[in-house]
This record gives sequence, C-alpha cells and structure tokens, in this order.
Amino acid sequence: QVQLVESGGGLVQAGGSLRLSCAASGRTFSMYAMTWFRQAPGKEREFLAGITWSDGSTSYADSVKGRFTISRDNAKNTVYLQMNSLKPEDTGVYYCRARVGTQFGNRYWGQGTQVTVSS
Repeated sequence: QVQLVESGGGLVQAGGSLRLSCAASGRTFSMYAMTWFRQAPGKEREFLAGITWSDGSTSYADSVKGRFTISRDNAKNTVYLQMNSLKPEDTGVYYCRARVGTQFGNRYWGQGTQVTVSS
C-alpha cells in the first residue's frame, strides 16, 4: 500500500504561481511513477504531468506544457508540480497518483487539493 497526501493548493490570481506537493508513504521502495491529474467542475479527471521515479523522465499534457513543471525528490518520496502563468481554466481539484512496481502496477490516489484561479 502507498498513501499519498497532497498540499499546496489555494486561491491565486490569474498569472500567478503555486507549487503543489504530494508526499508518499508506505511501500515507496516499489514506486514506478507519479502523475498529477486535475478535475474541473463538471468535467472528467484529466492527465497533467507524469514523472518516472527511476530516471526522472517527464511527460506533459499540451494544455500545461511550458507552464507547469513536475519534479521529484526521491529522498523525501515527494513529487511536486510547479504551476506558473495560471489561468482561470486551471481551476479544479488536483490529484496525484502513484503507480508501483511496473507501468501496469497498482495505482494509488491522494485525496486531492483545491486550486482556484481568479480572473
């Protein structure tokens, strides 16, 4: 089992920045990758950014490429999402997800953190 706790959400004006954190505990030695998702009101949860735990390779959704940066601190078992140039459409609940073992391994979700961007 892996437990995830997100933090860092809040209210920010358009054009501002926030940094989200997701701390993992439990069976973190088998971590394969961590990913950030967002769920806006009335919409499905969408992929934002992912990072492979072993080599730090990253991937991004087109909607956030160039504005968001995902990073990890292996020693702290924490993944971050630096969000710059925020837009009102970035508003939503942000979730992190851990995948353990392999790319097909079990997935674990955090409880989410609210981000609200005012215009």
